[in-house]
Amino acid sequence: MRVSTLRSIISQAFLHEEKTHCLERHLEEHIQNLPDRLRITKENELSSLKSFAMEYIHHVPDFLDSLKEAAKKAGIEDHVYPFLKVAEDYFVHPPALPNDHVGLMALMDEAYLAHRLFEEVNDRYITRVGIPLIPWDMTLANVVAHQLVGENLANRLDVFVHRTVTKMMSQEISYESAAFKDYVQEEKGNLTNIWQDWPCLGKASGIEWAFG
Repeated sequence: MRVSTLRSIISQAFLHEEKTHCLERHLEEHIQNLPDRLRITKENELSSLKSFAMEYIHHVPDFLDSLKEAAKKAGIEDHVYPFLKVAEDYFVHPPALPNDHVGLMALMDEAYLAHRLFEEVNDRYITRVGIPLIPWDMTLANVVAHQLVGENLANRLDVFVHRTVTKMMSQEISYESAAFKDYVQEEKGNLTNIWQDWPCLGKASGIEWAFG
């Protein structure tokens, strides 16, 4: 696991943002693109979006550490670690991205890939075994990030994640092992205890669903 490398990459990008404000300028252009189903409750909308973006990026290495711990406690490391490696590779060896996406803006794209990977894997686990691997709702955060990354690029990244997960779930993950069956039948509470204190990234930054 190269979580320390991810943290170093993120720290360098934050220093780059302090000098260039590339991400902030990008967010200014996208404030008006937020769909009607989302609303920003804080007065300074740009500040809310920037806070969200920075936490969304910072969240990835911490999320990887927690997911590694959860998998170890549940005894399903072989099922989870391949996906953690893919999420790390998004940062260390990212796919081709627009040339003007540098610093934190590039990491926003890569964080979106990682979070969507987590979400996609979680959905597959629910479908296959009836319980979530990550009992924590990532929908709001990923919808916001989708808009901030940009519709066209985010859709391309969604396809990339979908293909990656489909290939890995069919080739590398076995649901017939005794360890995995024991987890499903007897250790369903292990993961919930680890995730229960994680806040919703969107709501923590003042972004909510605009129901009604």
